[in-house]
Amino acid sequence: MTLPEIFEEAHRRDIGFISITDHDNIACQEKAAELAARHQMIYLSGVELNVRFSHPDYKNGKPVSLDLLGYGFNPKDGPLTRKLNEVREYRQVRARKILENINDEFKTAGMDLFTDRDLAAIAASVDGSFGRPHIGAYMVRKKIVKDKQEAFDRFLVKCDVPKMSVSIDEASQLIRGAGGKLVLAHSNDPNGTSLVALTPSIKDQLEIINGTMRPFIDGVECWHSRHTPETTDAYQTFARSAGLIVTGGSDCHQDPIIMGSVPVPAFVYEQFDV
Repeated sequence: MTLPEIFEEAHRRDIGFISITDHDNIACQEKAAELAARHQMIYLSGVELNVRFSHPDYKNGKPVSLDLLGYGFNPKDGPLTRKLNEVREYRQVRARKILENINDEFKTAGMDLFTDRDLAAIAASVDGSFGRPHIGAYMVRKKIVKDKQEAFDRFLVKCDVPKMSVSIDEASQLIRGAGGKLVLAHSNDPNGTSLVALTPSIKDQLEIINGTMRPFIDGVECWHSRHTPETTDAYQTFARSAGLIVTGGSDCHQDPIIMGSVPVPAFVYEQFDV
């Protein structure tokens, strides 16, 4: 969906407070704020950052991937924009490497290989950060797979290339330096980038956050489309005791459209100066 389409849909769903948190990309923030005002919504600047995180008590200290949400920052901040430009440029390099890995699979299967023309066509479809879903959508259009899930199951997971990640310390400096707040995203998501990669225990997750993350973050995401009521309650209780803010959202990636499907309490909005 284009940015105008996102806001038109959000307006139809009666959403009054919204943030666009594209991966490693804040180029849309000023336009998003304009569209929000046009639709009489309150807008909060946002971005999703991928970090590598390790804990000595889990997985022998091997790092895992986590997502952090930056909110309420200045989208024109120099250090933040420079770093995200660097990360975004690497996404193009990563996409090429993923296609090379997919071509290795195609060769084994006797299929036609992707070319530079295919990469250019995929890149032309990107409005924001270049990621694996764009490659999956292209494979559907080319009838290589029946849907994006099959693209991930057959090719995109196996052929993945690591993202350019930042440390939690660097992410904290970037977002706070730009006047924003940093929030740990969907930390008990069983199917996504989360602390579940270290432990499925909510109690242990909260101990990890309390013991190693608190100096760097300002809040935790409690409401999420794949968080259970138990998770939401436990994270809220923890946030209150730790003096952290709480956030929530559907984490809508447009397919399927689930924006507004997670009931986030009104007091969440009151935590931000907007």
